[in-house]
Amino acid sequence: MAITFVIIFTICFFLVRLMPVDISQGPGKDPTTYEKMRQAYGYDKPLIDQYLIFIRNIFYPYYKDANGVTYSVSRFGYSWQIDYMAEPNKMLFSKMAPTVIINGISILISIPLGILIGIYMALKKNKWQDYVLSVLVIVLISVPAFVYAFILQYSFSYKLNLFPTTMPPLMNGMSWFSPSVQKAMVLPVIANSIGSTAVFSRFMRAELSETLTSRFMILARSKGMSKFEAVVKHGLRNSMVPIFPMILGHVIGIFSGSIIVEQVFGVPGVGKIFLDSILQHDYDVFLFVGMFYILIGLAGGLLADISYGLADPRIRVGGNFKNE
Repeated sequence: MAITFVIIFTICFFLVRLMPVDISQGPGKDPTTYEKMRQAYGYDKPLIDQYLIFIRNIFYPYYKDANGVTYSVSRFGYSWQIDYMAEPNKMLFSKMAPTVIINGISILISIPLGILIGIYMALKKNKWQDYVLSVLVIVLISVPAFVYAFILQYSFSYKLNLFPTTMPPLMNGMSWFSPSVQKAMVLPVIANSIGSTAVFSRFMRAELSETLTSRFMILARSKGMSKFEAVVKHGLRNSMVPIFPMILGHVIGIFSGSIIVEQVFGVPGVGKIFLDSILQHDYDVFLFVGMFYILIGLAGGLLADISYGLADPRIRVGGNFKNE
């Protein structure tokens, strides 16, 4: 994972720095600070020198100028457009709360609901209920989340006027637990939950359907165990082995957010700052947030692999089967 991250970071760094970075001083910008940062991050030097300087600043965030004066710099660069001279890591973590809250609530809704629907579909396999729900699940998986966002916004905000169109700014002592803010969260939570619910339903239905036709389930039924007992004690437990890593992956994903959904509903989260960094050519912010997304993805994959051994003790990564 570490090697993969370094390779991706290196590629992204050179691609980003090949684009022109505008750190020119404008209204309210200090020319002295501009020149210091330009030298500290090597914007006037070759790309390989810029890369080495950036790596050095991460571990040793200090720069000595031509006069021998040493001063501290940001480990990850600065924002030159969105919030001048703000550090990208502080900008990101200051926007983390709305992303985690909305995605966390979406997961708490989609995982149990999707699993329950999947169980129902498996128990009604090859019946009309299964056919109807299977078609609906495929449709819901195929449609992107931002389409649901536009439909929900148009239907419940513009037409019915039941929910705010966008999230209100946190002003006058408002918090994320204020009634008006919680009301504005309803639509983005639903938009994020629909696709995840359909995905969990489909996988749960497939895994449980296969488990119900396994030999050990037939043996359990032949010993006098009722269908309900066999499903609860044996079927669900074995079906959750491949589902559990999916759950962990979604839990890790709450930190990444949904770029388009957050933009549609005006959520001031991680997705919005990432999109703003692209539109405003704020490349240090774009690089940091992009690497954060990649780190979350790699960590989710690693935890998913490890979780197989946690869900099923028979699975061990790197086990020695020589004497077995």
